[in-house]
Amino acid sequence: MCGGIEFQHQKIYFPQLDARLPIRLRNGGVIWIIWGRRKDQDPGCFPNGGWASIESIKIGKWKPWHPRPVLIAADSFMEKDHEKQTHWIPLGTKMVIQGLLAERNGEQRVYVVTVNTPPEYCWIHDRWPRLVKLPHQREATINLFSSVDPIKTAANVVL
Repeated sequence: MCGGIEFQHQKIYFPQLDARLPIRLRNGGVIWIIWGRRKDQDPGCFPNGGWASIESIKIGKWKPWHPRPVLIAADSFMEKDHEKQTHWIPLGTKMVIQGLLAERNGEQRVYVVTVNTPPEYCWIHDRWPRLVKLPHQREATINLFSSVDPIKTAANVVL
């Protein structure tokens, strides 16, 4: 379910208080946005956890938070298996993780969008971050929340 990412030799784990994820900008830079909400944090305007299943997005559960698709810059992501062993999965140079930017009362949080795990990795976890291949042309755009296969289709929906 993506318990952490590595970006430019920096490891970020969801359980860390105030963990922030690097969100890719159109110009290639990044901004850092708080990753979800933890159970032990004050009840707030955002859903608990750091993940948004693609199914919950498609049926509209995220509408109250005005969801926008974003791209999370990462070199690899971390999954824990059923025995709590960590596995770091490297991303290709043109791959990013799809995120959902939630907004409420002037605040923002980012959630990792999850899908069913590819068969070859099912032994690790049943959910997996949705991976997106960056386009060759900067102006290519798709709706990241559509049913289009993000691996086969170029995407560049960013802030």
